[in-house]
Amino acid sequence: QVQLVESGGGLVQAGGSLRLSCAASGSIRRINYMGWYRQAPGKQRGMVALITSDGSTNYVNSVKGRFTISRDNAKNTVYLQMNSLKPDDTAVYYCNAEITNIDYYAMNYWGKGTLVTVSS
Repeated sequence: QVQLVESGGGLVQAGGSLRLSCAASGSIRRINYMGWYRQAPGKQRGMVALITSDGSTNYVNSVKGRFTISRDNAKNTVYLQMNSLKPDDTAVYYCNAEITNIDYYAMNYWGKGTLVTVSS
């Protein structure tokens, strides 16, 4: 069994910063990639940032230059540093990961989400 647990959400004023964390635990053999998605009220969930096992990153255009994704492989943890936050960044942020377990099955996992609210 694998679990993803997010932390770091909250309320911040426009222009402020937040750092999200997501720790994976359980029967992990390898984490293939980790990333963050977000879902604003009335909108579909969409990718924010991804990072592969070799450190390659990908961002949605709207956060490029403001958000930075990173990972600590020793801690099975991914971070999302969010700077220059805008009200449009308000959403529930979900951690996502593809993980190969100890039985060599690769599966996709989701965290429960953490709310980020940016006030104007």
